[in-house]
Amino acid sequence: MSAAFFAQRYAEARAGFLAAAQAAGLAVQSHPHPLSGQDGEELALDVVRDGPADAPALLLVSSACHGVEGFCGSGVQRALLADAAFRQHAHAAGVAVLYLHALNPWGFSWWRRTTHENVDLNRNFHDFSVPLPANPAYDELATAIVPDEWPSPAAEARLQAYAARHGEKALQAAISSGQHTRPQGLFFGGTAATWSQQTLRRVLQAHGQQAQRLGWIDLHTGLGPSGHGEKIFASRDDAAALARARAWWGADVTSIYDGSSTSAKLTGLMWLAAEQACPQARYTGIALEYGTVPWDEVMLALRADQWLANHPDVQGPQRQAIKQQLRDVFYTDTDAWKAQIVAQGLTAARQAVVGLARA
Repeated sequence: MSAAFFAQRYAEARAGFLAAAQAAGLAVQSHPHPLSGQDGEELALDVVRDGPADAPALLLVSSACHGVEGFCGSGVQRALLADAAFRQHAHAAGVAVLYLHALNPWGFSWWRRTTHENVDLNRNFHDFSVPLPANPAYDELATAIVPDEWPSPAAEARLQAYAARHGEKALQAAISSGQHTRPQGLFFGGTAATWSQQTLRRVLQAHGQQAQRLGWIDLHTGLGPSGHGEKIFASRDDAAALARARAWWGADVTSIYDGSSTSAKLTGLMWLAAEQACPQARYTGIALEYGTVPWDEVMLALRADQWLANHPDVQGPQRQAIKQQLRDVFYTDTDAWKAQIVAQGLTAARQAVVGLARA
């Protein structure tokens, strides 16, 4: 059953991933994180390569860019490693598969979406030597997005008033597109490269510079209808790359650039690192974004969790409730949801192998 691939804690997920790699006869390269997990466990970005170093095509499958979303991504990765037919298909097609388990292991373990620097990893890929993008709409709403008190009816009223004036999509963009002025706010892109960014770039350089063709499936949760995996184009705004993505994964691949995605247009995207680290490779990628609960519930949980991070003195039932709420909005812990996630993940991976096998 698909549920067997999923875990309840980061340490369990990591142990399952390492065991799956061992069962498949594959070596693990671990990049230890400088901090420990909430249970005192070691944290790491664990990398497993299934295929030769000189393979002309390479598929990346990554989890936990956004920490707590790793419960889903880890399950898909374990299912792929256990799928002998998928592995044989990739080998026969000349496609190596690189599994990146827990890009942000600290957030995975501590049930946070951010890194230990409180940075959204998928807003952190900037050239920090030049001025960073401004987000005046976030600055306008910052004290309502993460108020000093929780809950705050006055903060809710301000956000609702903004949505009434500008629309729900404008509110979503204001909050989630990324910001660099509020280190204790939401969707903070940082002012320097995080540990996760630096480590990922080293992995890409080590494994991707021999490839002629590079694909990437980055696994996420929290947007869209429950159990549905939206295939969001994961690249710079490039028409040829978008056409390839739709040829591989279907015409329903969405894009933040043309407004077809449920996601707002973002800055500092992680996937930009693929072409930067591996400029010789033709790159094609998607974020596979699985829905859980409605967006307003996700946003409420994120805001509460950031308030809690800003008030570490808060303990007891309120802390426990906020942390459980955050995990639950990014991880639907039911067998039915997990089966949907695995089925779509396996299909997307098989489609990527077919696309990458084309010269």
